[in-house]
Amino acid sequence: MLARLRTTPGVFGRFSSLPFVLLMLFGFVMPLLCVVWFGLMPSKTFSLLQWPTLENYRTIFGQTYYKSILWSVGLAMLTVAILLVVCYPLAFALAKVFRGGATFITYAIASSLFVSENVRLFGWVIGFMKNGVVGGTLARLGLPIDSLLYNVPVIVLGMVYVYLPFMLFPLALGVKMVPDQVREAAFDLGASRWQVFRKIDLPLSMPGVLIGSLLVFVLSIGAITEAKILGGQKVVTIAADIETEFTYGQNWPLGSALSTLLILLTTVLVFFALGRFDLEKFLGKKPREN
Repeated sequence: MLARLRTTPGVFGRFSSLPFVLLMLFGFVMPLLCVVWFGLMPSKTFSLLQWPTLENYRTIFGQTYYKSILWSVGLAMLTVAILLVVCYPLAFALAKVFRGGATFITYAIASSLFVSENVRLFGWVIGFMKNGVVGGTLARLGLPIDSLLYNVPVIVLGMVYVYLPFMLFPLALGVKMVPDQVREAAFDLGASRWQVFRKIDLPLSMPGVLIGSLLVFVLSIGAITEAKILGGQKVVTIAADIETEFTYGQNWPLGSALSTLLILLTTVLVFFALGRFDLEKFLGKKPREN
């Protein structure tokens, strides 16, 4: 039988993919379906065996949950925009300038991922709190300031800091895909640096830009730690509302309905972004138009 499987690639391929299919089925699809179904259960119940109802969705649209959704989407988009501006020059330097030193810089940035996100954010709290590192230093210089915490800019700073590697590394791979010969030929033909960036660097590195932007957006739209630790609940995100309903509120159906809306919103926005680009063209599977 094993010899027969080896001589039939289609059957062997389906057989070898079975563990992955089972993992996705029981580890992703079924829990997701449970969350969606739980969102249709009556409020304040803990059973999946009730008649489905839209009560939870009426509650969501009838109250102020839209504010937390808007905050989450706005913070995620702002984080993506800032990281694109910050990371693209650094990614270009890693891929085209530093060469040998790029490995050390990559390890230095990646090492932050081995430290808990909460620990890193509390480091910012120590720095920005009243009489903390920043405030205490400025006070010594005769520039006393109050706490820099608990506002929107510091929340954005925390999100940019946490998700920087997730934007930087895809961007670096995208920039590395740009052939040096093409850039040199453009310069030889009299193109300026801005023209080379606009006509060559950016279009050819677009796969990295797209992947990094989508990755950061999906991660940051569900962010909760930055707003809680650095923002002091001054800004309530949709993830914070979900956590509240599953814990303090003990309203699992409402929390599941909020989770379903977040999943749908993220899916729609991601597929809308993907639909704006020709992925086959970006990935080199289709010839570019002249």
